[in-house]
Amino acid sequence: MSKVRTRYAPSPTGRMHVGNLRTALYAYLIAKHEGGEFLLRIEDTDQERYVEGAVEIIYQTLKDTGLIHDEGPDKDGGCGPYVQSERQASGIYLEYAKKLVEKGEAYYCFCTPQRLSSLKTTVNGEEIMAYDKHCLHLSKEEVEAKLAAGIPYVIRQNNPVTGSTTFKDEIYGDITVDNSELDDMVLIKSDGYPTYNFANVVDDHLMGITHVVRGNEYLSSSPKYNRLYEAFGWEVPVYVHCPLITDEQHHKLSKRSGHSSFEDLIEQGFISEAVVNYVALLGWSPEDNREIFSLEEMIREFNYHRMSKSSAVFDMTKLRWMNGEYMKAMEFDRFYEMAEPYLKAVIKKPLDLKKIASMVKTRIEVFPDIQGHIDFFETLPEYDVAMYTHKKMKTNAQTSLKVLADLLPVLEAQEDFSNGALYTALSKYVEATGVKTGFVMWPIRTALSGKQMTPAGATEIMEVLGKEESLERIRKGIHLLQEQG
Repeated sequence: MSKVRTRYAPSPTGRMHVGNLRTALYAYLIAKHEGGEFLLRIEDTDQERYVEGAVEIIYQTLKDTGLIHDEGPDKDGGCGPYVQSERQASGIYLEYAKKLVEKGEAYYCFCTPQRLSSLKTTVNGEEIMAYDKHCLHLSKEEVEAKLAAGIPYVIRQNNPVTGSTTFKDEIYGDITVDNSELDDMVLIKSDGYPTYNFANVVDDHLMGITHVVRGNEYLSSSPKYNRLYEAFGWEVPVYVHCPLITDEQHHKLSKRSGHSSFEDLIEQGFISEAVVNYVALLGWSPEDNREIFSLEEMIREFNYHRMSKSSAVFDMTKLRWMNGEYMKAMEFDRFYEMAEPYLKAVIKKPLDLKKIASMVKTRIEVFPDIQGHIDFFETLPEYDVAMYTHKKMKTNAQTSLKVLADLLPVLEAQEDFSNGALYTALSKYVEATGVKTGFVMWPIRTALSGKQMTPAGATEIMEVLGKEESLERIRKGIHLLQEQG
């Protein structure tokens, strides 16, 4: 068998949709699992949809996700150019379309827009146009005369109207389509540019692509692809069609969902490795049902025969959980580098941000979660003294007032405000009074934070706040409790 060669062939139309990222990932994994090659090809022949800067987004996303291509516009492996507009400039698509015309597998069509419009019909509320092969019957002389006169034309595929076409997909099996359903699709448009479908087939063959990975929305086009391969006498590649990705309401992912693109997710505080890991599981499951994979582990484990036919639901809750697992396992220096902008957006005081980061590292799922955990460091929020009451700790307003009042002079006399020294000082009070640790720590932590949930304990918070700020907050707590009293 020839070496496995797959490709990712995006159109530069904006941010990389999650579905496109999955296509790139699966193509990459199929190639690397088999020791093959992964190519990047830019399909920019649809000039109307071209977005400035989108090519750079493609490169950056592949770099950020670790999907490094072996060949592409920046890595010529002998099959270039790898940009369709550059290939178009060489006339390659028109050359191959004319070969099909010579074989009778394609033909020139000179129909005007007005005539084509008259062929439109409405089916189930949708307007469709099935071409009637009108220009197929033009004589060679008529065609040459129209070409010589400069009459605008397209080149259409000449599909049969009887019989059927069967093609095999590795996920969906054999699919048979009546040839009467195959429209004579345009191969070369009136502007001289190839259609997406035609350029795809020509480029895939010339670049030696053995496995074509794409979304299942292209299933209906596959018979036309196959007929082109057969018309040229080329070997048909292995087809791997991926299932649809939907949102939690089972609707197709849209930009309005806020998580339809890789860049959206990164901006929302997700880690690229977690996104890649999660996207891999949108339509594929490993044999052992594990969920956390590095890219190297995915390469070893990936078997496209274990892909599903059913739609995959993009579950944001599941992605958040997975992202949290990646954060817990992440090296602290990298975590801090990524968390620092979120920390600085909240903390303006000269506090030890690294210590605060270490507190939240195992408690958040995405970086924006940081704010809700640390905002009290910057400003003590207004809080209800009812918070001092905790049944499990057996604390209430009166007991809390006594603990804070007893410990205020102890903390005022405390010179070493490190976590360890503070814990030792408070432990002496616990030992002397015979109460439980939580009985003491709960009111202190409440006075320091004004919150029921904090990312760290009382002594850790005091260490970060420092002596002056800590004592000020404890005095405020005493005052609030006295006022209520």
